[in-house]
Amino acid sequence: MKGLKKIALVTAIAAAPFAAHADLKAMDDSMMGNITGQAGVTIELETQVSIGSFVYTDEGSFAVSGIEIGGAGIAGAAHDGIGNPVTNLLDDFSITIDVEADGDAFISLHSITGNPIDWGVTASSMSLVAADGSESTTLVSNLSGHGMLGQLDIRVDTATDQLQLDVAFNVMDMDFDVEFLGVGIRDMAIMGGTFFENGSNFSGGFGDMFAVADVDVYKGNGLGASLATDVLRVDINDITFDMNIGAIEIGGTSIGSVAMDNLTISNTKLAVYGH
Repeated sequence: MKGLKKIALVTAIAAAPFAAHADLKAMDDSMMGNITGQAGVTIELETQVSIGSFVYTDEGSFAVSGIEIGGAGIAGAAHDGIGNPVTNLLDDFSITIDVEADGDAFISLHSITGNPIDWGVTASSMSLVAADGSESTTLVSNLSGHGMLGQLDIRVDTATDQLQLDVAFNVMDMDFDVEFLGVGIRDMAIMGGTFFENGSNFSGGFGDMFAVADVDVYKGNGLGASLATDVLRVDINDITFDMNIGAIEIGGTSIGSVAMDNLTISNTKLAVYGH
């Protein structure tokens, strides 16, 4: 957050000549108080995104092609998980931004109506490609999935210089092929940690419907005996969900289904840096 203060100073200096020519008047304490007391900014959004390809290159490349992001209709759904009709648009979407008295920035992504936000995503393929393009391996293909977003709160904490994420989401249905292994995943669902206990019908409300994640992201040091400094740190405080896979296919034939109840990931730390 110290960098933000420098940016604000540079912006003020750069704006000075414009103020001189525009006959602008300095604001007194009363005027400043009226501005700083405002409630923040709200942005309402409808969108659909198409990306032909995304390529990450190190020596070889990791390429994702045919990406579509939008509403649950993108993945072929007609309704969300609570019976509302859906479209191809990522809509009913609102972003609220507040800067609080202690300097923290708080960003909340939520719906306009109060219902969960339906989302959908598809991707044609995810591949590894040799540097000269002579060889490639398709890792995942025919990815199609949709679900609902119940909560996404983001806080930039000035006391700790952390980006804090609180997320509640689900995956209603996802299919994909792990092509290089000849494995297909069908009807994968990720739900709340009490989904199975309450009959798989959302009777328990929020805890049934949404997996939850509490994650902190910040700049820190490597883990354990690592000498790395100023790395990207990701601390997973809690992720809790139930998961069901309707069918695992090998050679086009189902070998059965899988269910995991009350899967919790906690006390998990990642340090990410280049080499």
